[in-house]
Amino acid sequence: MRFLPELEAIAPSDTLRNFLEYSLPVATATGSEKARSELIISPVLLEVRQILNQTISFFSGEDFTVDETLGLNGTCDFLLSKSTELIEIEAPVFILVEAKKADLKVGLGQCAAEMVAAQKFNQMKAQTAERSSIATIYGCVSNGTQWRFMQLQDKLLTIDLYDYPLPPVGQILAFLSWMAQN
Repeated sequence: MRFLPELEAIAPSDTLRNFLEYSLPVATATGSEKARSELIISPVLLEVRQILNQTISFFSGEDFTVDETLGLNGTCDFLLSKSTELIEIEAPVFILVEAKKADLKVGLGQCAAEMVAAQKFNQMKAQTAERSSIATIYGCVSNGTQWRFMQLQDKLLTIDLYDYPLPPVGQILAFLSWMAQN
């Protein structure tokens, strides 16, 4: 099921375009999850932060233990928050990205658990700050050259069964930017 709207691609900056031109062959040749994370996924997420004028925060490899009794603990590959704070993860968390070496299906369950953790984290923080939590959490599983998106609203998890390719990067940037603004 697709939940993403039809969006016009966002042209990448010259910096990202040049970096991906150089890094894509290296990242795909080595095939390691770490290389794909560092050389493709991370630069794309940082570009989204730039597109949004640094109004969101970006975290990589951070511990995101929300409730150990429910198994909502561990390290997220990438996490984006609608906060400008870069030192500590603050609510609301809205996108979680799980990096994988190859088959995206193996990361769906892990990403879904991270999305549930983000939903609970946002709800807990909203209660203590006496404000409302965001309604939708987004997730993505990527090997750098393929991106599969997920959406969590209340208790309904929707997985877009289409894998979006990179290159080109413009559609991925449009989707991630749209998620940040919803």
